[in-house]
Amino acid sequence: MTNKEAYEQKLQAKMDQWKAEIDRLKAEAAEAQADAQLAYNKEIEQLRAQQREAESKFNELRRSSEDAWQDLKGGVESAWDSLEQAIQTAAARFK
Repeated sequence: MTNKEAYEQKLQAKMDQWKAEIDRLKAEAAEAQADAQLAYNKEIEQLRAQQREAESKFNELRRSSEDAWQDLKGGVESAWDSLEQAIQTAAARFK
């Protein structure tokens, strides 16, 4: 397995984890009071938008050559760090 393949597997596992976390937050929002639901749903939509951007960066990295993927790694990690922070913040607010 190449470094790129190992990195892709690591990112895929993290992406799956974040999807599950966002789904969990969405389920919690559905049980909240009506006024809180609006705020939660807005935040979840923002998380989904960040998730789509991170997935787009990940897909770009996956399509890159073995030589070029290192150049894309920084952008991917930046998008992923931003998404991870947003999910943690949202999870703290939902509690």
